[in-house]
Amino acid sequence: MYFKNYGIKIEKDYYDENGFNRYASDMLLEYQQCFEEGLDVEQYKSLFEEVASLDNGAEKTQRSDDIFSLVVNVGMREDFKYHEPAKLKDIKKLCVVHAVDGVMPDADVLRNKIKGAWLGRAVGCLLGKPIECIRSNELIPFLKESDNYPMHRYVLSTDINEETYKKYKFWFRDKPYADNVDGMPVDDDTNYVVLAQKIIDDFGRDFDSEDVAQAWLKYQSINSYFTAERIAYVNFINCIKPPASAVYKNVCREWIGAQIRGDYFGYINPGNPQAAAEMAYRDACISHIKNGVYGEMFVAAMISCAAVTDSIEDIISGGLGQIPNTSRLYEAITKVMNDYKNGVSLDKCYDYIHSLYDEYTDYGWCHVIPNAMIVVAALLYGAGDFGKSICIAVQMAFDTDCNGATVGSVLGMRGTDACIDDVWKKPINNKIHTTIFGVGTVDIDEAVKHTLAHIK
Repeated sequence: MYFKNYGIKIEKDYYDENGFNRYASDMLLEYQQCFEEGLDVEQYKSLFEEVASLDNGAEKTQRSDDIFSLVVNVGMREDFKYHEPAKLKDIKKLCVVHAVDGVMPDADVLRNKIKGAWLGRAVGCLLGKPIECIRSNELIPFLKESDNYPMHRYVLSTDINEETYKKYKFWFRDKPYADNVDGMPVDDDTNYVVLAQKIIDDFGRDFDSEDVAQAWLKYQSINSYFTAERIAYVNFINCIKPPASAVYKNVCREWIGAQIRGDYFGYINPGNPQAAAEMAYRDACISHIKNGVYGEMFVAAMISCAAVTDSIEDIISGGLGQIPNTSRLYEAITKVMNDYKNGVSLDKCYDYIHSLYDEYTDYGWCHVIPNAMIVVAALLYGAGDFGKSICIAVQMAFDTDCNGATVGSVLGMRGTDACIDDVWKKPINNKIHTTIFGVGTVDIDEAVKHTLAHIK
């Protein structure tokens, strides 16, 4: 197959042999993704549906390949109002930079901010991890029954009993609850922060996208990657390099995966959101496109701003200033901010986000836009209170651990580790378990020292 847009010829497709042929199995996801990014595919909807209905096998694979050829060559709809470029230089032209009136902290405060960011990410992730993949129709009743609604504490193993197992479809067994862990359990949300640190170690601050791909192959097995990242990983194995690796048979190309990878680039660029966003761009475009890329740039820039200002609105606006103001993500986040300023309640905000994206579908649940909206809502309605904010992020459902982790990272950087109460810190035990080869468990204080050494 010749992939015209990237000048790549693929001699053989290994997806079926390795069991990762997600593309042929997800034709309806592909159609939804194509339509929402503005591709002119509506006339082919019946073709997507027909291929989706086929049994798995050679014919389905071949016809899904034909659809992929169509997807990478089809034009944009004339009525599509957004402009979402791929190249960094074109992205920058559409950024309305928000100047943050902040002050660079002294060395001691910066150290405490970096520690707060590392701890905050781990705490927020642990809060959402035991209930990752639960949907609102079970999350809210469960929280109410365990006297944790509105959410204000970790989910504990003592909240679970035999009646819980029988009553809910969600699998509550064998989860890493805060009262039965020794440190932050292995999770991709925290793996990526450690992996980014390794990338800077190996390639320096001027790393490129191919360096990131090499690091992924070097430091973790395929089992540590999910959705868009796993598809990209298989593409690397097949010698498909970035940025083609983000597009080839990748139905998850605007999902949340890149957004959870940008934190470290914010950590090592305090007060420089442009540099943070540029690093995040080089990381994101190996597995994502358009809003998937912008999500990582947005988060990295927010964290950079949080190092120098306490203003939640400036932090969010500083992040927005690094993504195209013509994008769907920019519009969605701006809507949440404007509604907050106009007195819209948190419940109404929740209803609005859920009206746009269906959390009961994989696409809606894992798409970057609703999850970024939840992050912003938690920051605004939490009003700078660390515990309240991460609980809002998790209670709003969708990708609970990812959103809790991102909110925790932003606020930990903003408020230093002192803003995180001991009841949140205790289960983390100052360490993060990872699947990074040669690393294993990370001591957070050592990670902080390492981070400070990477700050230019």
